[in-house]
Order: sequence, then C-alpha cells, then structure tokens
Amino acid sequence: MAERLVSPLEVPRTSPLEHSRHQLEALLEVSEAIAQQRDLPALFHDLAVRLHSVIDFDFLSLVLHDAAKNVMRLHILETHLPNAKRVGAESAVEGNPAGWVWQTQQPFIVSDTEEETRFPDYLPRYREHNVRSLAILPLTTAQHRLGAMGFGRMVPHRITDTELQFMQRVASQVAVAVDNALNLEASQAYQKQLARERDRFRVLLEVNNVLISSRELPELFPGIVSTLERVIHHDYTSLALFDPATKTLRIYAFYFPSNQNIFKPDTVVPLENTPAGRAITTGQPFLARGAELDHYPSEIVRILRAEGLQAVCCVPLVHRDRTFGTLNLASRRADTFTPGDVELLQPVGAQIAIAVENALAFKEIDALKDKLAVEKLYLEEEIRSELNFEEIVGESSVLKRALGQVELAAPAGTTVLLLGETGTGKELFARAIHNLSPRRDRTFVKINCAAIPSGLLESELFGHEKGAFTGAVNQKIGRFELADKGTLFLDEVGDIPLELQPKLLRVLQEQEFERLGGTRTQRVDVRVVAATNLDLSNLVAQRQFRNDLYYRLNVFPIQIPALRERQEDIPLLVRYFVQRFSRSLNKSVAYIPADAMDALVRYSWPGNVRELENLIERAVLLSPGKELRIPLSELKELSAPSAAYGADSSSSFGSSASSTSLTASISTLEEAERQHILRALKHTQWRIAGPKGAATLLGMKRTTLQARMRKLGIRRPI
Repeated sequence: MAERLVSPLEVPRTSPLEHSRHQLEALLEVSEAIAQQRDLPALFHDLAVRLHSVIDFDFLSLVLHDAAKNVMRLHILETHLPNAKRVGAESAVEGNPAGWVWQTQQPFIVSDTEEETRFPDYLPRYREHNVRSLAILPLTTAQHRLGAMGFGRMVPHRITDTELQFMQRVASQVAVAVDNALNLEASQAYQKQLARERDRFRVLLEVNNVLISSRELPELFPGIVSTLERVIHHDYTSLALFDPATKTLRIYAFYFPSNQNIFKPDTVVPLENTPAGRAITTGQPFLARGAELDHYPSEIVRILRAEGLQAVCCVPLVHRDRTFGTLNLASRRADTFTPGDVELLQPVGAQIAIAVENALAFKEIDALKDKLAVEKLYLEEEIRSELNFEEIVGESSVLKRALGQVELAAPAGTTVLLLGETGTGKELFARAIHNLSPRRDRTFVKINCAAIPSGLLESELFGHEKGAFTGAVNQKIGRFELADKGTLFLDEVGDIPLELQPKLLRVLQEQEFERLGGTRTQRVDVRVVAATNLDLSNLVAQRQFRNDLYYRLNVFPIQIPALRERQEDIPLLVRYFVQRFSRSLNKSVAYIPADAMDALVRYSWPGNVRELENLIERAVLLSPGKELRIPLSELKELSAPSAAYGADSSSSFGSSASSTSLTASISTLEEAERQHILRALKHTQWRIAGPKGAATLLGMKRTTLQARMRKLGIRRPI
C-alpha cells in the first residue's frame, strides 16, 4: 500500500489563518489549472498535485452521469491505491452513493466505512481497497447536473465543516471545467462529423462530375477510381455487371496497378460463393476480411487472396429496384473499410447505378438506331429494285410533256397534284419530283388515303397521343412528322373524308397541326404531292370535296397520260419488263414475236402500265424457252363488248377464261359470289371504301365486304 499523504491540517504549528491562506492559494491554482487545461485526465492529474498541499486524500475520482444509458460512469481516477479501477466502470444510479449525490445534489460524507450502514451493496468496494473515510460532492453548473466528485482517505477521519466548504468550492470550479471540457469534446466531435459529411459530399460531387462527363463506362471508370482512392485506401477496384438471364456477373472493368493481367477481359463470375454474389443476393454492402474470405471458395477469391488482398468490400449497384451489378474494392490491409467507408460507398454505388443504367439505355438506343438505319436502307433499296421508282420508260411526246412539267415543278416547294387513271404510274412521278427537288436527301413518305379506314386515317396522317382512343397504348408519330423536311405523297387524295379535310387544309396552309388526342401544336416543313384518278372539280360540285382544299392542292396540276395515249411507248415498256422479269424469275426469254407485239400495241390497256406489267410478268413465267408467249386470247376477250363491264388489267388475276367459258364454269353459289365481288372491284378499280367504293356499289358495309374477300381468297393484284 502506498504511503499516506499527510495534510497540512495535521501539522500543529499551522495556524487557521495560514491554513486559510493555503486554501485560497490552492483555489487560485485550481483556477489557473482550469484555464490552462482542456483535457480532463491532464486536468485531474494537475488538480491532484495542487490539492495535496491543502487537503489530505488518497484518491480523487470523477463520476459522470450518462444520460443515454442512465448510469454513473467512472471517468477519471487519481489514486495511489493498488489495483484500483481506472476509467470506464459503470454502475446503476440507484444503490450508488455517486448516483444519490447526483439525484439529491447533497454531499455524501462517511467518517468510517466500517461503521457506515448506507449503500450496503456498494460501500464494500471501498473497504476492499482499505478506504475508511470519503466525501462525494455534487458536480453542478448553473445549467447542468454533471455527476459527482469524490475524495477518499485510508484512515477514519471526520471531515470538518472547513474541509467540506473548501472541497465544495473546488467541486464547483471543477464542475465548470468539466462542463467546458465536455462541451469542447462535443464541439470537436461535431466538427469531425461535419468534416466527414463535407468529405462525403465532396466525394459524391466529384463522382457525379465524373459520371456526367461521358456516357461511356470505360471512360468513366478511371475517374471513379481516382476519386475513391483519395478518401478510401484500397489496392484493387472493379466494376461487375449483373446478367439476370444467366445469373452471373461479368467483370466489366478493373484497376489493379500491381497486376493489370489479373483477369481476362469480360471474365464471368458466378453469384454463388463470391462476395459480390452475396451483395447482389442481399441487396446490401458486403464486407469480408482475412479468414472470412476463405469461406467463399471461388476462383476469383482465390486469385485475390494469392495477390495478398486481405479485405474485400462489395457494394450493389441498385436503382429503382433494379440491380445492375457491384462496385468492388479490395485492400492488402485487413483493417481498411471502416463503417464510415461502407456508408460512403452506398450513395456512390447508387450514382454509378444510374450511370450504368443510362449507359446501357444509350447503348440499346444506338443499337436500335443502327438497326433502323440498316433496315431503312434495305427497304429503300428493295423498293427501288422491285418497284423501279427511279425509272420512267418512254419517249412519246405526251410523256415528255408530262416529264417537262415535273422538271418545272420539282425545284420549287409548291404543292403538286398528279391527275391520271389508275395504273399510269403516279407514284413514280411523285418520287421523280422528290428526287429532283432540294429535299432529295430527306425522307419520301407515302400514304394511300383509300386503303386506310376513315377512322384511322387521321391517326396515320397526324399521329396520336397515348390514350387518345381505345387501343392507343403508345404515342404514335404520323406521316406528316415523318416527312418533316421531306416530301409526303398523298395517293387517292379524293377519298379523304370530309371531316378530315379541314385539318389537312390547315397543314397545307400553316404547316402545323395537333396529334389526335393532343393539345400541343406540331410544326413541320413538308412538301405535299397529291394524286387522284377522280375528277376533283366534279366532287367539289357534288359537295363531296372542299373547294378550298381543292384549290390548295391544285397549285401545279400534272396530267399523266394513259398508256393508250402513248402507244409508241408500248414496245419499249414490253422489252423493259421482259428483261426485268427474266432476270428476277431466272428465265431466258430473249425475243418477242411480231404478231404478239402488234396485238399488245393495238390493245387499249384500260389498266394502263400496271396491267401491261402484270401481263408481261405472267407471260415470262409461262414461257418455257427464249420466245415470249403471250396469252393473246385474253386480250381479245377483254376487248370484247361482253367485257366492257369495267374490266381492267386485274382480269388476269380474276379469271383466265372467256366470259362464256366463265359462265359455264360457275357451279356453286360461292363461286358466283366471288365473281360478282370481283366484277364490282374491277368496276371501282379496287376501291373498297368511300362513296364510289365497291362496298357502296354492293350495298354492304366495308368490314363485311373485307370479311367476304378474305373468306373467298380475293386479293388485290400487285
């Protein structure tokens, strides 16, 4: 046991006046110590040295109340007692003399612990260390009750009122010092917390700046690594993308300066038995150190362990309930990746998840754009090769006159109205106008106004918004928007319903419209080329077509001649079609008999060039050798008065027999119905809907006629 320190109060030669002077000096020294010290352990050690000159004690203790746990905790202990507890011991408030002092704010004085009966469960602790007398005083400031301060002696001794008053003055000053020290600690802790938050936000801002600098992940990854290296010590970084189809992770990018060949490009990692797989499965960051990594016997863990990595942290990349992969960090130090580091990596992972989602979306969009571009080129090439839009065959004066008008109209942006019978090649002329115009590099869009039901025509022309009508599950772009900066070809414009004509007139005049079901005005720059085989002026007189729309369309009319008006072009067309179909059908037809050519020239061709093209295609297909064999009997039958009931080039698709043999071949009611519908379709030039359509002629609904056509196998000839 340490030697007991003797108080000057026990020296007989010390007078009360001198003792008071020592106490005052000691209080001044206490004040100086408080002013000089901010650290509680150092302050108490200094106080103990100074107080020994005026008061006798063998230990000096500081017990503070912990409001969070509601316990009394021993913070400071200055003692010479052997085996005494130093710091951190906790005890309940009840049954504890220090707790009683804190609650009652009264001093607890014991002259001899052997005779004291209060706190029977706690005082034996003092007796174990031979503490016989003690005084515990409240530590209180004007604002807070902090705890208690204790003095103890190893001999029984009654504490005088003078000693008690002096110790209370010391306790009041120590209370101020403790309060200041606690406030300073709280302030420093708050400053550290603010510094951590500042560093955290700085990292997030830097990561965000990196992520918005590019949409390519390979370009973003080095910037992410550089930012994280400044705040979290680690030796290895990787980004693994999750494939839901195969339930695997692919190492998309990694950074390991000591061995850049540690993994092959696009290494696939299974979810099972891997730290990254654990993070994906749980949706939470996963941290493993040292021997914990050996619980995951996967190849990737074995490789990392062989490189000396001791700690691995995997953060899932999650955005909008979708997991895109993991951000993985590893270090050769086992004590890295504190809870604060893991907390910081979670918002970083969320930011990276957004960047990954955007990168994948842009990649998919680019792939779709490339695919659409390829499909567009393919379709355009296929259209050109199949329908031969680029060539108009003929040298007749009437054809040259029409082509001369095309050359005049093409460079301007005026609306062109193509007039002519069906089958004369109005679409061919429209494409020629587009290709000769300044809009040749933009889109040429076409629409057949007669082939689309009137209820859907507005949506096809102007588009519709999502939910505009039943079945409109997505927004749709109309033909006018598709043709922006290009040319729109309106075929069979005479069949546009009256209720839709004002909207079309507005587009022609103002170049603006609203989508069906929408309120936002769309502005376009479209050149319109219209075509019809009807007499629009007659329709205007019958109030079936708006006169203002007719005048707007009839800015530059071009009359396309019928084939019977340019008979000198028929031999050129026949040879051209024979060559084309011989190549496409792998035939070797080389010459045309003179009598067959004469018959073709004499024929009136009510179906115009389309009828001639279809006939030559069939003839080439039926010709076994180099000579073109044309079924001239069909031309004679079609030229006979009995075929004057609206027959045209479609006859070759409807029947190959004469009207007499056709009548004889009808053996069923279904066949009679089929022939009756065919005659009506030929008479209306295969127009189904509208006031002059086959449905009106037959006295039935359009949908009923279409259903009967499907059942009877009736299709419009190509």
